[in-house]
Amino acid sequence: MSRLHAFADDALLDHDAVALVAMLRSGEVSVTELVEAAIARTSVVDQTLGTLAVELFDQARARARDPRGGFFSGIPTVVKDNADLAGVPTQQGTDAFVSPPAQADGDFARMFLATGVIPIGKSRLSEFGFSGAVDHPRMGPVRSPWHHDHYAGASSAGSAALVAAGAVPLAHANDGGGSIRIPAAVNGLVGLKPTRDRVPQDKLSRSMPVRIVADGVLSRTVRDTAAFLRESERIYRNPRLAPVGDVTEPLRRPLRIAVVTEGVGRSSTPEVRELTLKTAARLEAMGHRVEHIDPPVPDSFADHFLLYWSMLSLFLVRTGKRTHGESWDPSKLDNLTLGLARHCERNLHKLPLATAVMAGSELVSRRHYAKYDVTLTPTLATATPLVGHLDPTRDYEEIIDRMMDWVAFTPLQNATGEPAVSLPLATTSQGLPQGMQLGAGRGQEALLLGLSYALEEAHPWPRIQD
Repeated sequence: MSRLHAFADDALLDHDAVALVAMLRSGEVSVTELVEAAIARTSVVDQTLGTLAVELFDQARARARDPRGGFFSGIPTVVKDNADLAGVPTQQGTDAFVSPPAQADGDFARMFLATGVIPIGKSRLSEFGFSGAVDHPRMGPVRSPWHHDHYAGASSAGSAALVAAGAVPLAHANDGGGSIRIPAAVNGLVGLKPTRDRVPQDKLSRSMPVRIVADGVLSRTVRDTAAFLRESERIYRNPRLAPVGDVTEPLRRPLRIAVVTEGVGRSSTPEVRELTLKTAARLEAMGHRVEHIDPPVPDSFADHFLLYWSMLSLFLVRTGKRTHGESWDPSKLDNLTLGLARHCERNLHKLPLATAVMAGSELVSRRHYAKYDVTLTPTLATATPLVGHLDPTRDYEEIIDRMMDWVAFTPLQNATGEPAVSLPLATTSQGLPQGMQLGAGRGQEALLLGLSYALEEAHPWPRIQD
């Protein structure tokens, strides 16, 4: 396989963020050394993988000389280019407007920076985050470091590729239909979508009728993701949710685990189904009670989610001129964005029902989690597509059909607002990572982290550098 990584005998080594924090505190490395190593590694892999939307190397060097406090003080990272960083454009993965520099940090970025991280750039995303793969008519695709001929996943692909390739230890991602979990699954990473309102959201996400977007990080280890949630909770605490706390140990007690191998409205491939069943067998061997069930929502949920998703596109298209001014040029929007907007226009009469189904899914899921502690599914229904499979210049109907075939398991938690994590527990016959998803009830991140630690300990996942 054509792998590409930047792991080297420099300040970053092959450590995760928690290990690097310990090295900084002991004086083994300096913040400047970490930032310079991240810049050098990113410069190498970005040429092939196409990960960066904005380079912030000079700004990162300046921050390294006077880093902020916080647990992650001095740890290099990237921020996805749909979150505002003061003084930096937020281009949203599109050529349809020219973004001025943001006047202030967005709500998520403000919290993320308060943990002490130092952004060395902003990572690429699909246009407005709509596609399951980052591919752009002008800039090209974001490629998987595990195999350059394959996509690096959904709209947080730029962040994921940089973490998987070793350029940074963890990176910002957000998830409106799977875009933390999908690139985690594709790139052999840990990707946890938190409970709705666990982590601060930017204004646009907060304004949705059903707030399907959640922010988080992509990392190579469970403890980095756990540390991020612990530190974010110290900065922003939602009193309506049970605290995550400091989760550092594997969960040892047996759980009731539901296993679902069929996607909502779409089937998983035989290979993915078999890999999921093998994961279920592992969980059973670890002492958990496993039960195979049908999806907890009907197939019609997929159509309702698509219509709600397309409403977001119609909103952006119709308000583009008012939001972005004279630079707005809808002729530069890609076929997926325009097709989604048309789909919503043609089905506006169905939108109230779709929105009600989205909102009502939380109650359906609450009943499900009265019977089970955790739900195991594959993160994705098929193996990672080749570059070009979701080319945004293709016909909309072809793109959306292919995308829904692939992304059949992740949208449910966006509707319910519940947490879910993708772990790199399986490998395809081609040698590519194939993530497995664990979902739980509202506010149950600590449960998912404990189980994730146990799986990481019992079944260490492959590393790209091996």
